[in-house]
Parts: sequence; C-alpha cells; structure tokens
Amino acid sequence: MGLLMFYEYLDKVEQLLEQKKDIELYNYLENMHAADIAEVLENLEVEDQTQVFGLLSDEKATDVLEQINSEDFSSLIKALTYEKKVTLLDLMSQDDIVDKLIELPESRQKEIIAFLDYEDAEDVKQLLVYEEDTAGGIMTTDFVSIKKDYSIYYAIETLRAIAPDAETIYYVYVTDDLDRLVGVISLRQLIISPPNRAVDTVMNENLITVNVNDDQEEVAKIVTKYGLLAVPVVDDSNVMLGIITVDDILDVIEEEATEDIFRFAGTNEDEIYENDDTLFERVRNSVTSRLPWLIITIFGGLLSATVLTSFQSTISANATLALFMPLLAGMGGNVGTQSSTITVRNIATHAIEGVGIFKTLIHEISVGIFVGIVCSLLVAVAAYFMHAEYHIAIIVGIAMWANMTTASAIGTIVPLVFKKIGVDPAVASAPFITTTIDLTGLTIYFSLATFMMANLPK
Repeated sequence: MGLLMFYEYLDKVEQLLEQKKDIELYNYLENMHAADIAEVLENLEVEDQTQVFGLLSDEKATDVLEQINSEDFSSLIKALTYEKKVTLLDLMSQDDIVDKLIELPESRQKEIIAFLDYEDAEDVKQLLVYEEDTAGGIMTTDFVSIKKDYSIYYAIETLRAIAPDAETIYYVYVTDDLDRLVGVISLRQLIISPPNRAVDTVMNENLITVNVNDDQEEVAKIVTKYGLLAVPVVDDSNVMLGIITVDDILDVIEEEATEDIFRFAGTNEDEIYENDDTLFERVRNSVTSRLPWLIITIFGGLLSATVLTSFQSTISANATLALFMPLLAGMGGNVGTQSSTITVRNIATHAIEGVGIFKTLIHEISVGIFVGIVCSLLVAVAAYFMHAEYHIAIIVGIAMWANMTTASAIGTIVPLVFKKIGVDPAVASAPFITTTIDLTGLTIYFSLATFMMANLPK
C-alpha cells in the first residue's frame, strides 16, 4: 500500500468512527484488503482498534489477525468474547498463530493456546519448540497427506473431508504406514487419473524436501530455486512433519534481506522501533547496535595513524601529499564497497560456487584496473593544474590506480574468506574492508611517494 493510499484509508476509517457510521464503516472495511486493515489498525488507539475489529466478519477478522503485529494481535484477542476467540483462532493457520505467539511472554502464550481445541493446541505447542529461524519454526502442520495404497477415488474422497482445514492443497503428499514421505501428487494429476488406480502408481517419487532443523534462509533458497508453492518438512527419519508455503518464504526473504542490510551497515534490526517505543528505547537500541562496529573502526583509524607516523618525514618534506589523502581513501573505500556488495549478494544467492569464485575475483580486479586507469589519469591531470609539482601528480595518479585495484581485490576477497571460515560476510565485511583499504591505500601512497621523491629528478 502506498503512503498516500494508507493515509486515505486511515482518514476515512477515523472519520467514520467519529461519525459513528458503523454500517458504512463495515462496508468500507469489507472492501479493503486485510493487510491494509491491519496497517490501519496498528495506527489507531486501542479503543478504536477494538471497535473497528469488532465490525469485521469472521473471515476478514481472521485474515487481519494473520497480518497484524504480535502486540496488537494479543490486545485484540484479549478484547474478544470467549466464543469469538475460539472461532477466530480455529480459523487461523497454525504457523500464523505461532508467528504471533513466539514474540509474546510465555504466560500470554498459554492463555491464548487455551482457546484452541486439543489437537491444534498440541500442534502449536510442538511448533513453538522449534527454533524461530529454522524450517520447523516457520512450517505449518495443516497439510494434506494420503497413504500410498489408497485408490485415486478414495484419495479424492479423503481430500473432500480434510482439505478445508489444510493450508494448501496444490500438492498432496503421499506417506507410508509409518508416516514417512514417499511421494507427492498434484491435485491436477489426482483429478485426471483413473479412479481405480493406486496412488503410488501415479505419484512423483522425485521429492524435494527440507529437514526440520534446516535454517530458514536455506529453505528459502530451495523454494526459490525449484519454483515451489510449498515444500515438505521431514525429520531425520523422513517422517513428514509439516509444510512451508511460498507466502512464508516471502516473509523469510524480506526478513533475511533486511537483516543483511542492517548488518552490512554495521547495525541490526533492533533499530526498527515500534510506535509505542519511548525515545530512550529508540536511542538505546541504536547506540548498542552501532557502537561495537564504530569502536572497531576507531581501532582501524588508529592503525592508519600509526602508518602515517612511519612516513612523517615524507609528509614533512612535501606537505602537498597530504592534500590528496582524503581523495585516495574515499575512492578506495567506494571501490571496495562496490566489490564487496556484489560479492556478498552473490554469496547470499549461491551465485559464487566452485570456479565461480575465481571468475568473480578476476572480474572485480579487472574492473578495478580499468576504472583505476581512468580515475588516475583524471586525478593526475587535476593535481597538476592545482599547481602540484609534476612528480607529485605522477605519484597521486599511480597511487590512485594501485589503490583502486587493490581495493577491488580486498572487497572481493574479504567476504569470500569470511564465508570460508564460517563468519557471516554481511556482518564483518564492511568495517574490516574499510580498515584494510585505508591501511593498504596509505601504505601504497606514501611508500610510492618516499621512493619516487628520492629517485625522480625534481
């Protein structure tokens, strides 16, 4: 929903609330998407939230509960009658219930689970046991499965009975007597197959599955790679435990991308604050997430100062050299960031595998060489026209080329090394690359200056 559209919805709802036009408000809400209603509710006062939510039909209210944040979910459920709580929670999918409960205190979790029927309550409790970022933590147990020895006719009749409670019926999973996954059959294949044939004669045994303990990011890559609408989740014995649908995968992709962006910038998702967070909480979250990486950068700067100290005599001999330090550091940092961004992205999407690592390195270094040549020529000419001595212009130009080439190599190699040793490259690359490029850039610049000033004719 665009920002203008959101404010239009919010203003209209607030206007109808103020005018107490409940029937008109009900009709207006029924024509809105559940995600839009959820966003509007999150920006209303608690009393208004309850009033608006109470006007929704059961189906629309269920969709809204699945879209809204955990805190407002808890608040809205608490305000409902016992019968309404039971009805709406029964209509919600189990994975969506778990997504809301996992962010609530344990005592509140138990209160809400108490309104579920016994079977659903046990399933939800089991899902809460799994780690949040694993396949088990995002799967649902509301899936459709049939036995391999069923006839097609009996399988379809079974589906008629159990499909209403399933998350999706695009894929029908086939299990043996021990509930081990042995095949999958599409709804289309079921419909067109002769009714007297056995399911195991038409099912697809070429299965793509994920383990219940797999990381959610790996699951997202598998679903994306094979273009699946859902992927089955199994345990170590291949017993089917649940499914993960594509809508959950979209949430995972957004979550992981957001996490990587924050990490790459040297911060984290704790800086995303809720509307009711106090200023102190916002500042505290920002300080605690940013400070560690800034401290690392400070130490990197101190190392750079140490390098400069060792070349103090060179700088004293020609102070003009110092004028170009910010330019060299800035250009090297930009090139390194560009290369590392591309590399981290390719690592995340598994685009760098095997020989692809070597090709990526050669590509980025080649880019660094050629952009370095162009930029070094421009800088050398600019330095000369800024009345720098010709040998200073030559030093600055060569140093610029060497620094940009080195920076592109560092920006590529560092994420690859971190990935190899098991460190998330999105977390550690940025501060490490910045420090390394500054150190190598200054060393190249002043080493070159020291050599050339001692050997070139003035």
